[in-house]
Amino acid sequence: MVDPEIPVLTIEDLGILRSVAWSDDAQQWIISITPTYSGCPATDLISTQIRLALLEHGIRNFSIRQVLSPAWTTDWMTEAGKEKLRQYGIAPPVGKAIDEALLENTIVPCPRCGSTHTKLVSAFSSTACKAFYECQDCLEPFDHFKCH
Repeated sequence: MVDPEIPVLTIEDLGILRSVAWSDDAQQWIISITPTYSGCPATDLISTQIRLALLEHGIRNFSIRQVLSPAWTTDWMTEAGKEKLRQYGIAPPVGKAIDEALLENTIVPCPRCGSTHTKLVSAFSSTACKAFYECQDCLEPFDHFKCH
């Protein structure tokens, strides 16, 4: 299932899909998802897409649960997902989840030319989970998926 905001990533790539398990007690599949942040506008759409996919495959005994604790972190993203982001033109998270105060000191390689000579333009970009950077070598602007 693709992420509605970044169509090259699946919800598995992002680490949003936490688990799929059969509950003998409830006699149903329990699908647990954790949104990237509690106010993420894509969460309802992701739940709807999961629901529709299950129904299309004849699965009617299921429950979709939002798990907010522990909170989602970019540490849950797969390495394959980070590479897909880079190829899509979005710099993937650098390192592990960090204190946002360190954002200005983070060296973010340009996803287009690979240069580390980049500059933070804005701590926020097209979505709250991204920052806006500019490469000082190829002069291209790009989004960076912030660690959190």
